Amino acid sequence: MGMITNAFKSFFKTITKLSRPYFTLEENQLKFKIDSDNFYLFSISNIETKTRHDPYVLEAFTLTANNLYIEYIHTDADVSWNGQAFSFFIGLLKRDIRAKSMDLIEKKEFKHYELMVYRIDNTYILNLIYIYEINKEIFIVDLKGDLYEGLLKNFDKNYKYEFERNKKLNLTLNTSVVKNNAIQGYFRTTSGGD
Repeated sequence: MGMITNAFKSFFKTITKLSRPYFTLEENQLKFKIDSDNFYLFSISNIETKTRHDPYVLEAFTLTANNLYIEYIHTDADVSWNGQAFSFFIGLLKRDIRAKSMDLIEKKEFKHYELMVYRIDNTYILNLIYIYEINKEIFIVDLKGDLYEGLLKNFDKNYKYEFERNKKLNLTLNTSVVKNNAIQGYFRTTSGGD
C-alpha cells in the first residue's frame, strides 16, 4: 500500500512541477520559471496596475513598476488570435511611442520565452520579453535592461549585455492589446460556428 501511495505522490508532484506557470506576480516579486525546479525572482516596488476588460479574457492587467511595463493576458479557452500576439503588441507599442523605426538588434529564445532588444529611432534601447503559455500572453517592456539581463543570465550563464543603458528615459507607456481589441479585433471567440 505504501508503495502505491508513494507512486501517486511522486506522479502528482511531477504533474504539479510541470504545470507551474512560466510567469507569476507574487506580492512584490515577478517570478519566472526557468525549469521545473528553478525560478528567477525579480523584486519590484511602486506598483501601479490597471485591470483590463474584454469579453474574451478571463484575466488581464497592465502593470508599471521599476522601469518595467507589463501586459498580462489570459484568454478564455475558446479564443483564438487573428495573428501573432507579439506582433500586435509591437505594432501598438511602435504607434504609442511614435517611433519611426524599431530595429531588432538582439533576439534570444528559450522554451516559452523570447527576449529581444530594439533600437528605437537610433536614439534609445527597449528590452522586450515575450512569454507565452496556453491561453496566456505576457509582454514586458524593460526600459533599463535589468530584468532582461538577469532573466537571460538564468538561461545562458555566459550572457553579457552589450548595449548602452538608457540613462533617464522618460517614457510613459499605456500600450494594451486588450484595451484595443474591440476596435482592432486582435482576438475573438472560436465557438458558436465561427
